[in-house]
Amino acid sequence: MSRIGKKPVDVPAGVTVTIDGATVTVKGPKGELTRTFNKDMAIKQEGAQIIVERPDDNKLHRSLHGLTRTLIHNMVVGVTEGYSKSLDIEGIGYRAQKQGKNLVMNIGYSHQVIVPEIDGITIDVPAQNKIVVNGIDKQKVGQFAAQIREKRPPEPYKGKGIRYTGEHIIRKEGKAGKGKK
Repeated sequence: MSRIGKKPVDVPAGVTVTIDGATVTVKGPKGELTRTFNKDMAIKQEGAQIIVERPDDNKLHRSLHGLTRTLIHNMVVGVTEGYSKSLDIEGIGYRAQKQGKNLVMNIGYSHQVIVPEIDGITIDVPAQNKIVVNGIDKQKVGQFAAQIREKRPPEPYKGKGIRYTGEHIIRKEGKAGKGKK
């Protein structure tokens, strides 16, 4: 039995959950999220908890059990607290700034790299070498942060580039000079 799937999802005060067959809508103080799940999963609301049950021990149903529960939990956390990913920019002359709804980055190219905000995602630049991506959908926040990091991933020799805060980059040694025999 899935240990994650068995746990009920607690619904805090101020959050309303609407279950219409396989479609779950979660409304909270930060916004609203809707997602359609596999129709085989039985999603029920009992009081202030959401319970996900599977019909049998089929391999597909076992794998969907924990996934469905986790996705519903992420929706509830998203509309109450929200999600954020922070990125660091490292390198001489590398910096970022916010211009309107666009993120403008100077990251070693001959031109500026401009990334516009998408709906549901906000970008903050607290310092010129730090970017914070915020939103209520965990998947969108992670994907958008990955797209920003993709513009200049960290290189292994000097560590220059865009990295997640706390990410460890495995460094390589440079070329060895001509040695004496």
